[in-house]
Amino acid sequence: MAGLVSFVRDRVTECREGDRGRGPRGAWGHQGDRGLSTVEVVILAPVMILFILVLVAFGQLVDGRGALDGAARDAARAGSLQREETTAMSEAQKAADADLADVCSGPVTVTKTSTGFADAELFTVEVSCQVRGLAMLGLDVPTTLTSSFTSPLDPFKRKA
Repeated sequence: MAGLVSFVRDRVTECREGDRGRGPRGAWGHQGDRGLSTVEVVILAPVMILFILVLVAFGQLVDGRGALDGAARDAARAGSLQREETTAMSEAQKAADADLADVCSGPVTVTKTSTGFADAELFTVEVSCQVRGLAMLGLDVPTTLTSSFTSPLDPFKRKA
């Protein structure tokens, strides 16, 4: 046992003496590893930044989907409160444009998909627009989202 203790003591002494001028790793460290963490940061930092930008871009798509659903609901409700079909469509367009002003990169399209107006009970609109989404990454992939909503026509407003 004494031989093992003296062997370890000699090795520790050699390491301490060998540390002078050898760098942070000491006598048993690998000198070829110096600067490896810098290379890792240089390679991984752009990958991580790109990953974060992709997450933000898909978050904008999800946010755009929610905004489009809300705009379709508001457009259907605004149109269902009117007495005439032309007024209903103009009010639906105004409501959709107001809701999607900062979400869409192009024009907002509002289309009536329900049949009739004077004798109908429901007013259905389909709202669509092009969402920015991946354009912030330089990927100009056209992403057109569409949403539909149905609102009952107000029977008391329509009676003259």
